[in-house]
Amino acid sequence: MPGAAYASSEAAMATKRNEQIVETPTEARQGERGPSVLALLTASLALAVLLMALVWVVMFRS
Repeated sequence: MPGAAYASSEAAMATKRNEQIVETPTEARQGERGPSVLALLTASLALAVLLMALVWVVMFRS
């Protein structure tokens, strides 16, 4: 049964069954959440806005 593999504890590591890797839903997502991701996105957005403002000043205000 496919759903039976997910009945195990969330703390269990990925296992291999019949040449297939079986992971919990949390392990399969592997997405990192937290302040580091938010800081990276905020810094990237601020840099993009700054560069666009610089391009606008150079191209349209000279």
